Amino acid sequence: MRTTPARRTALAAVVAGAAVLALAGPAAAHVTVQPGSVPQGGYTAVAFRVPDESDTASTVKLEVSLPMDHPMASVRIQPLPGWTAVLEKSKLDKPLSSHGKDITEAVSKITWTADAGTKIAPGQFQEFRVSLGALPTDTDKLTFKALQTYDNGDVVRWIEESKEGQPEPAKPAPVLTLTKAAAGASAAPAADHHASQDASGDMAAAKSSDSTARTLGVVGIVVGVIGAALGVAGLRRKNGPAS
Repeated sequence: MRTTPARRTALAAVVAGAAVLALAGPAAAHVTVQPGSVPQGGYTAVAFRVPDESDTASTVKLEVSLPMDHPMASVRIQPLPGWTAVLEKSKLDKPLSSHGKDITEAVSKITWTADAGTKIAPGQFQEFRVSLGALPTDTDKLTFKALQTYDNGDVVRWIEESKEGQPEPAKPAPVLTLTKAAAGASAAPAADHHASQDASGDMAAAKSSDSTARTLGVVGIVVGVIGAALGVAGLRRKNGPAS
């Protein structure tokens, strides 16, 4: 079958559309912490986002280790229906000072286990929300090593740390970037923890909605390009080749 100019135009539009859609999606479905960046020194709410990457198995457990080289005095979980959470604490070599009190132990690990009948099925994801504080001011990132367990017994170890100048590892650990607080800003007082957490959650939701809107916009553009190309091809077929 001879390929006409009109057919080549339509085919090129389809290929271009597929490429745009591929760029619009994430490069890989890793376990991540959202949002990826927060100010130093304050309190915040984050979510560990866990996608199920298997085609046949479901996720039934998540274990997240907190960085004990930068322990936090306040770690609280948001209840998640269908999951049981357990917080483990470890003794600190050097006590933390929090609101005039010395803290001698801190949460070092959180384990979420699915209740009977609850799973993250293939093609789905789940978010596990935690409030943290006060965030350290002497580092620009916190690394949370995570283990993801599937119902077939497989365990994916998201524990590899990225190194500057090198490609991203195959199973990177979730990383929370800490930015310098704005001049004159101070850590949120204890009474404002929940308000601060709600604001962080709203910001994360807004970012997610914005990302969805952008993706839908890209899809609309691609569909329009493909439709226009097919329309031109149809018109050329109807009118016949130009003399």
